[in-house]
Amino acid sequence: MTKDKEIKSIIKIGSRASRLAVLQSEIVMRQIEEECPGVRTELITMKTTGDKILDKTLDQIGGKGLFVKELDEALRAGEVDLTVHSLKDLPGVIPEDLPLSAFSHREDPRDVLVLPAGNNKMDISLPIGTSSLRRSLQIKELIPGANTAPIRGNVETRLRKLDEGQYSALVLAAAGLKRLGLEGRISRYFSPEEMIPAACQGILGIQTRAGADSDFINRINNSDSERCALAERAYVKAIGADCGSPDTAFAQIKDDKIVIMGLRYDPERKTVIKDSISGSASEAEALGRELAYRMIRNEQ
Repeated sequence: MTKDKEIKSIIKIGSRASRLAVLQSEIVMRQIEEECPGVRTELITMKTTGDKILDKTLDQIGGKGLFVKELDEALRAGEVDLTVHSLKDLPGVIPEDLPLSAFSHREDPRDVLVLPAGNNKMDISLPIGTSSLRRSLQIKELIPGANTAPIRGNVETRLRKLDEGQYSALVLAAAGLKRLGLEGRISRYFSPEEMIPAACQGILGIQTRAGADSDFINRINNSDSERCALAERAYVKAIGADCGSPDTAFAQIKDDKIVIMGLRYDPERKTVIKDSISGSASEAEALGRELAYRMIRNEQ
Protein backbone atom coordinates (compact mmCIF):
# COMPACT_ATOMS: atom_id res chain seq x y z
CA MET A 1 0.00 0.00 0.00
CA THR A 2 1.41 3.40 -0.93
CA LYS A 3 1.74 6.23 1.53
CA ASP A 4 -0.93 8.22 -0.31
CA LYS A 5 -3.44 5.41 0.21
CA GLU A 6 -2.57 5.16 3.90
CA ILE A 7 -3.63 8.75 4.51
CA LYS A 8 -7.24 9.11 5.64
CA SER A 9 -9.55 10.51 2.97
CA ILE A 10 -11.17 12.89 5.50
CA ILE A 11 -9.07 14.57 8.20
CA LYS A 12 -11.00 16.24 11.01
CA ILE A 13 -9.33 19.32 12.45
CA GLY A 14 -10.16 20.73 15.87
CA SER A 15 -9.96 24.46 16.51
CA ARG A 16 -11.04 27.15 18.91
CA ALA A 17 -14.12 28.96 17.61
CA SER A 18 -12.70 32.48 17.33
CA ARG A 19 -12.35 34.00 13.87
CA LEU A 20 -8.56 34.10 14.16
CA ALA A 21 -8.35 30.47 15.31
CA VAL A 22 -10.54 29.40 12.38
CA LEU A 23 -8.43 31.34 9.87
CA GLN A 24 -5.30 29.73 11.29
CA SER A 25 -6.81 26.26 11.06
CA GLU A 26 -7.83 26.97 7.46
CA ILE A 27 -4.17 27.70 6.65
CA VAL A 28 -3.29 24.18 7.81
CA MET A 29 -6.32 22.69 6.03
CA ARG A 30 -5.32 24.22 2.71
CA GLN A 31 -1.75 23.00 3.09
CA ILE A 32 -2.85 19.44 3.84
CA GLU A 33 -5.15 19.38 0.80
CA GLU A 34 -2.41 20.82 -1.43
CA GLU A 35 0.18 18.31 -0.22
CA CYS A 36 -2.17 15.33 -0.20
CA PRO A 37 -4.34 15.24 -3.36
CA GLY A 38 -7.64 13.45 -2.77
CA VAL A 39 -7.70 14.25 0.94
CA ARG A 40 -10.52 16.41 2.28
CA THR A 41 -10.37 18.30 5.57
CA GLU A 42 -13.25 19.07 7.90
CA LEU A 43 -13.18 21.80 10.57
CA ILE A 44 -14.70 21.21 14.01
CA THR A 45 -14.75 24.24 16.31
CA MET A 46 -15.34 24.52 20.03
CA LYS A 47 -15.17 27.17 22.74
CA THR A 48 -12.56 26.49 25.37
CA THR A 49 -12.76 27.44 29.03
CA GLY A 50 -10.22 30.20 28.42
CA ASP A 51 -12.44 31.71 25.74
CA LYS A 52 -15.38 31.91 28.12
CA ILE A 53 -13.66 33.70 31.02
CA LEU A 54 -12.78 37.21 29.88
CA ASP A 55 -12.78 39.24 33.10
CA LYS A 56 -9.56 37.81 34.56
CA THR A 57 -5.95 37.51 33.45
CA LEU A 58 -4.52 34.10 32.50
CA ASP A 59 -2.53 33.65 35.72
CA GLN A 60 -5.75 34.26 37.70
CA ILE A 61 -7.80 31.58 35.93
CA GLY A 62 -5.31 28.74 35.63
CA GLY A 63 -2.97 29.55 32.76
CA LYS A 64 -2.70 28.66 29.09
CA GLY A 65 -4.00 25.12 29.60
CA LEU A 66 -7.54 26.48 29.73
CA PHE A 67 -7.31 27.27 26.01
CA VAL A 68 -6.63 23.64 25.06
CA LYS A 69 -8.54 21.49 27.58
CA GLU A 70 -11.59 20.86 25.39
CA LEU A 71 -9.48 20.39 22.26
CA ASP A 72 -7.27 17.85 24.03
CA GLU A 73 -10.33 15.90 25.15
CA ALA A 74 -11.73 15.82 21.60
CA LEU A 75 -8.39 14.65 20.22
CA ARG A 76 -8.09 11.87 22.79
CA ALA A 77 -11.65 10.74 22.11
CA GLY A 78 -10.98 10.48 18.37
CA GLU A 79 -13.53 13.20 17.58
CA VAL A 80 -10.80 15.04 15.65
CA ASP A 81 -7.56 13.83 14.03
CA LEU A 82 -5.46 16.87 14.88
CA THR A 83 -5.75 20.23 16.57
CA VAL A 84 -4.28 23.58 15.51
CA HIS A 85 -3.05 26.15 18.01
CA SER A 86 -1.21 29.44 18.17
CA LEU A 87 1.92 27.85 19.57
CA LYS A 88 2.57 30.75 21.93
CA ASP A 89 -0.72 29.85 23.68
CA LEU A 90 0.22 26.24 24.42
CA PRO A 91 1.46 25.27 27.90
CA GLY A 92 5.15 24.51 28.32
CA VAL A 93 4.46 20.84 29.08
CA ILE A 94 2.69 18.89 26.32
CA PRO A 95 0.95 15.57 27.19
CA GLU A 96 2.96 12.58 25.91
CA ASP A 97 -0.14 11.09 24.30
CA LEU A 98 -0.81 14.32 22.32
CA PRO A 99 2.56 15.32 20.89
CA LEU A 100 3.36 18.45 18.92
CA SER A 101 3.79 16.85 15.53
CA ALA A 102 4.23 19.77 13.11
CA PHE A 103 5.00 23.47 12.98
CA SER A 104 3.77 25.98 10.40
CA HIS A 105 5.74 28.55 8.47
CA ARG A 106 6.28 31.47 10.86
CA GLU A 107 4.18 34.54 10.18
CA ASP A 108 5.62 37.94 11.17
CA PRO A 109 6.68 37.37 14.81
CA ARG A 110 6.88 41.02 15.86
CA ASP A 111 4.72 42.90 18.34
CA VAL A 112 3.04 46.07 17.09
CA LEU A 113 1.43 49.24 18.40
CA VAL A 114 -2.17 49.91 17.35
CA LEU A 115 -3.74 53.36 17.79
CA PRO A 116 -7.48 54.20 17.84
CA ALA A 117 -8.99 54.37 14.35
CA GLY A 118 -8.26 57.71 12.70
CA ASN A 119 -5.59 58.71 15.23
CA ASN A 120 -1.90 59.17 14.51
CA LYS A 121 -0.89 60.28 18.00
CA MET A 122 -1.17 58.48 21.33
CA ASP A 123 -3.05 60.05 24.25
CA ILE A 124 -0.55 59.38 27.06
CA SER A 125 -3.24 60.08 29.69
CA LEU A 126 -4.93 56.79 28.80
CA PRO A 127 -3.38 53.36 29.44
CA ILE A 128 -1.95 51.09 26.77
CA GLY A 129 -3.98 47.89 26.63
CA THR A 130 -2.10 44.65 27.23
CA SER A 131 -2.53 41.75 29.63
CA SER A 132 1.06 40.63 29.05
CA LEU A 133 3.68 41.52 31.67
CA ARG A 134 6.32 40.86 29.00
CA ARG A 135 4.83 43.54 26.76
CA SER A 136 4.12 45.90 29.65
CA LEU A 137 7.72 45.89 30.90
CA GLN A 138 9.18 46.43 27.45
CA ILE A 139 6.69 49.09 26.32
CA LYS A 140 7.47 51.18 29.40
CA GLU A 141 11.14 51.15 28.40
CA LEU A 142 10.28 52.16 24.84
CA ILE A 143 7.68 54.82 25.69
CA PRO A 144 8.68 56.68 28.87
CA GLY A 145 5.70 57.74 30.95
CA ALA A 146 3.40 55.13 29.46
CA ASN A 147 1.05 53.16 31.69
CA THR A 148 -0.60 49.85 30.85
CA ALA A 149 -3.90 48.22 31.80
CA PRO A 150 -5.18 44.65 31.28
CA ILE A 151 -7.39 43.80 28.33
CA ARG A 152 -8.91 40.43 27.37
CA GLY A 153 -11.02 39.16 24.50
CA ASN A 154 -10.39 38.37 20.85
CA VAL A 155 -8.67 40.85 18.54
CA GLU A 156 -11.91 42.39 17.31
CA THR A 157 -13.13 42.93 20.88
CA ARG A 158 -9.88 44.59 21.86
CA LEU A 159 -9.99 46.90 18.84
CA ARG A 160 -13.56 47.90 19.68
CA LYS A 161 -12.56 48.81 23.24
CA LEU A 162 -9.62 50.80 21.86
CA ASP A 163 -11.80 52.71 19.39
CA GLU A 164 -14.35 53.43 22.13
CA GLY A 165 -11.67 55.42 23.96
CA GLN A 166 -10.88 53.04 26.80
CA TYR A 167 -7.19 52.84 25.86
CA SER A 168 -4.59 55.06 24.21
CA ALA A 169 -3.22 52.15 22.20
CA LEU A 170 -2.87 48.37 22.14
CA VAL A 171 0.15 46.13 21.84
CA LEU A 172 -0.74 43.11 19.71
CA ALA A 173 0.95 40.44 17.63
CA ALA A 174 1.53 41.35 13.98
CA ALA A 175 0.79 37.75 13.00
CA GLY A 176 -2.80 37.83 14.25
CA LEU A 177 -3.59 41.17 12.65
CA LYS A 178 -2.14 40.08 9.31
CA ARG A 179 -4.05 36.80 9.31
CA LEU A 180 -7.25 38.73 10.05
CA GLY A 181 -6.60 41.17 7.20
CA LEU A 182 -6.16 44.02 9.70
CA GLU A 183 -2.59 44.94 8.84
CA GLY A 184 -3.78 48.48 8.09
CA ARG A 185 -4.44 49.05 11.81
CA ILE A 186 -0.74 48.74 12.64
CA SER A 187 0.84 52.08 13.61
CA ARG A 188 4.31 50.85 14.56
CA TYR A 189 6.28 47.63 14.35
CA PHE A 190 8.62 46.83 17.23
CA SER A 191 11.75 45.02 16.11
CA PRO A 192 12.59 41.85 18.08
CA GLU A 193 15.56 43.74 19.51
CA GLU A 194 13.23 46.48 20.84
CA MET A 195 10.56 44.10 22.12
CA ILE A 196 11.38 40.41 22.29
CA PRO A 197 8.20 38.57 21.18
CA ALA A 198 6.43 35.82 23.07
CA ALA A 199 8.05 32.44 22.60
CA CYS A 200 6.77 30.87 19.36
CA GLN A 201 4.74 33.95 18.35
CA GLY A 202 3.62 33.60 14.73
CA ILE A 203 4.00 29.79 14.62
CA LEU A 204 1.05 27.40 14.47
CA GLY A 205 1.47 24.14 16.36
CA ILE A 206 -0.28 20.95 15.23
CA GLN A 207 -1.03 18.24 17.79
CA THR A 208 -1.96 14.64 16.99
CA ARG A 209 -2.46 11.46 18.97
CA ALA A 210 0.72 9.53 19.71
CA GLY A 211 1.26 6.77 17.17
CA ALA A 212 -1.15 8.25 14.62
CA ASP A 213 -0.27 8.10 10.91
CA SER A 214 2.06 11.07 10.44
CA ASP A 215 2.84 11.01 6.72
CA PHE A 216 0.65 14.00 5.90
CA ILE A 217 1.97 15.79 9.01
CA ASN A 218 5.56 15.37 7.83
CA ARG A 219 4.60 16.96 4.52
CA ILE A 220 3.39 20.19 6.11
CA ASN A 221 6.06 20.61 8.80
CA ASN A 222 8.40 23.60 8.49
CA SER A 223 11.82 22.58 9.79
CA ASP A 224 13.05 26.12 10.50
CA SER A 225 9.94 26.90 12.52
CA GLU A 226 10.34 23.62 14.37
CA ARG A 227 13.92 24.39 15.39
CA CYS A 228 13.04 27.95 16.46
CA ALA A 229 10.04 26.69 18.43
CA LEU A 230 12.05 23.98 20.17
CA ALA A 231 14.76 26.50 21.11
CA GLU A 232 12.28 29.06 22.45
CA ARG A 233 10.21 26.51 24.37
CA ALA A 234 13.38 24.96 25.81
CA TYR A 235 14.46 28.38 27.08
CA VAL A 236 11.09 29.13 28.66
CA LYS A 237 10.96 25.73 30.36
CA ALA A 238 14.56 25.92 31.64
CA ILE A 239 14.14 29.46 32.95
CA GLY A 240 11.09 28.28 34.93
CA ALA A 241 8.58 30.66 33.33
CA ASP A 242 4.83 30.24 33.79
CA CYS A 243 1.87 31.89 32.05
CA GLY A 244 2.24 35.06 34.10
CA SER A 245 5.98 35.37 33.63
CA PRO A 246 7.51 37.88 31.21
CA ASP A 247 10.53 35.65 30.52
CA THR A 248 10.75 34.79 26.83
CA ALA A 249 13.04 33.94 23.94
CA PHE A 250 13.14 34.57 20.20
CA ALA A 251 15.17 32.55 17.69
CA GLN A 252 16.16 33.27 14.10
CA ILE A 253 17.85 30.91 11.63
CA LYS A 254 20.16 31.92 8.83
CA ASP A 255 21.72 29.17 6.76
CA ASP A 256 22.72 26.56 9.33
CA LYS A 257 23.13 28.96 12.27
CA ILE A 258 20.63 29.96 14.93
CA VAL A 259 20.65 33.10 17.07
CA ILE A 260 18.49 33.09 20.22
CA MET A 261 17.67 36.23 22.21
CA GLY A 262 16.41 35.80 25.75
CA LEU A 263 14.60 38.07 28.18
CA ARG A 264 14.75 37.57 31.94
CA TYR A 265 12.92 39.72 34.49
CA ASP A 266 14.58 40.26 37.85
CA PRO A 267 11.66 40.97 40.23
CA GLU A 268 13.95 42.00 43.10
CA ARG A 269 15.78 44.66 41.12
CA LYS A 270 12.73 45.25 38.88
CA THR A 271 14.95 45.18 35.81
CA VAL A 272 14.74 43.49 32.44
CA ILE A 273 17.86 41.55 31.42
CA LYS A 274 18.52 40.52 27.82
CA ASP A 275 21.18 38.21 26.44
CA SER A 276 21.75 36.08 23.35
CA ILE A 277 23.47 32.92 22.19
CA SER A 278 24.29 31.48 18.76
CA GLY A 279 25.41 28.19 17.32
CA SER A 280 24.47 25.36 15.00
CA ALA A 281 20.76 25.22 14.16
CA SER A 282 20.93 21.45 14.72
CA GLU A 283 21.52 22.17 18.42
CA ALA A 284 18.64 24.64 18.76
CA GLU A 285 16.99 23.03 21.77
CA ALA A 286 20.25 22.63 23.71
CA LEU A 287 21.21 26.24 22.96
CA GLY A 288 17.86 27.47 24.28
CA ARG A 289 18.48 25.66 27.56
CA GLU A 290 22.08 26.89 27.76
CA LEU A 291 20.98 30.52 27.34
CA ALA A 292 18.47 30.10 30.17
CA TYR A 293 21.04 28.50 32.49
CA ARG A 294 23.56 31.24 31.68
CA MET A 295 21.07 33.99 32.52
CA ILE A 296 20.14 32.28 35.78
CA ARG A 297 23.85 31.96 36.72
CA ASN A 298 24.43 35.64 35.98
CA GLU A 299 21.78 36.59 38.54
CA GLN A 300 23.58 34.79 41.33
